[in-house]
Amino acid sequence: MSAAIGANRARVWRAITDLAERIRWDEQMLALLEPVESYPQVGQQVSWRYRLGTVSVVYHDRPTEVVPQERLRSRVHLGLFHFDQTWSLVSEISKSDIERTRLGLQLSTDNSIPVIGGTIDRFGVRQIAVEYVDGRLRSLQKWCESHS
Repeated sequence: MSAAIGANRARVWRAITDLAERIRWDEQMLALLEPVESYPQVGQQVSWRYRLGTVSVVYHDRPTEVVPQERLRSRVHLGLFHFDQTWSLVSEISKSDIERTRLGLQLSTDNSIPVIGGTIDRFGVRQIAVEYVDGRLRSLQKWCESHS
C-alpha cells in the first residue's frame, strides 16, 4: 500500500526515523523503552511500548537495510507477530507543481500466526496487516502535511 504525502522526501524520512517524532505521529507507539543513538543503522534494535488493540505489547524494530530518504527495511517483532517491514519513498510532482512523496509500506509475514489456544489464519493475518499499514500511512500523512 502507498500514500501520496504533501511533503518532500527529507521531511517524510525524518518522520519515520526520528524516534521522538515517531512517537508523536504514531498513536499506537506509547513510549520508547531504551535510548538509541543514530537510528537507523543495520543491526541496531529499537524497542517501544506499543498498543495493539487494547493490549500493551513490546514492539522491536531491527533495521536490515537503510538507504537514506529512499528505503528502510526492518525485521519487526510486535508481541506474537513477526514480520519484515519496508518503507519506500519516491519523490513526485503533483499536477500543481507541488513536491510530494509517494510513501509505500509493505509487510511480509507468515500465512498463519500461532496464538494461545489456536492460530490466526491467513485471512486474519491479512486483515491485521492491512489495518496496521493503513493506520501507519494515514497517521504519517496527516502528521507530515500538518507539520511541514
